[in-house]
Amino acid sequence: MDTQLRARIRAGDHDAFGVLFDACSRSVYNHAYRLTGDWALAEDIVSLTFLEAWRLRAKVEEDGGSLRPWLLGVATNVTRNVRRAARRHAAAVARLPRDEGVRDFADAVASRVDDTRQLALVTAALAGLRRPEREVLSLCVWSGLDYAAAALALGVPVGTVRSRLSRARSKLARALEPEGGRGQMRGDRTAAVGPIQEGNR
Repeated sequence: MDTQLRARIRAGDHDAFGVLFDACSRSVYNHAYRLTGDWALAEDIVSLTFLEAWRLRAKVEEDGGSLRPWLLGVATNVTRNVRRAARRHAAAVARLPRDEGVRDFADAVASRVDDTRQLALVTAALAGLRRPEREVLSLCVWSGLDYAAAALALGVPVGTVRSRLSRARSKLARALEPEGGRGQMRGDRTAAVGPIQEGNR
């Protein structure tokens, strides 16, 4: 089935691409959200990922298993490009002259966005990771890819995936460790970085 789907996608079959979207869009969305922490941006990344996947369809290998690792790799690259563009845009806006008479609503809006304590703690801990560590953590722990599939998605050796994941887990454990405590996280925060099965089509 996977080989047939690959062949149809390589041939530009819209129905086959629809099957791929139905099977993997949720996984791509979850991956994008974990990399960005922004629901709206994650939705944009899903759209951009499938547009880019369509553009790159001829590069899909004829033989192989699930296309999910390849698609998550495309999503990872799209996320990098989107964040790079956002940084350039923010830098350009920062150079514009400020109108002191206009009230800044940014703080009020930010305070209304999901303010649960646990999510804030985990988000802060994830923000402390380097981008490659966040990517590997998202692919291996949350998206459920094995080391080889994650290495394929990121275009790096398996050993690199293992070392990045080890560093990410160590950093998260330290960041989420309560003051004065060792080895146990308050509120069972380990669940926030545990594996989540999202399917493997």
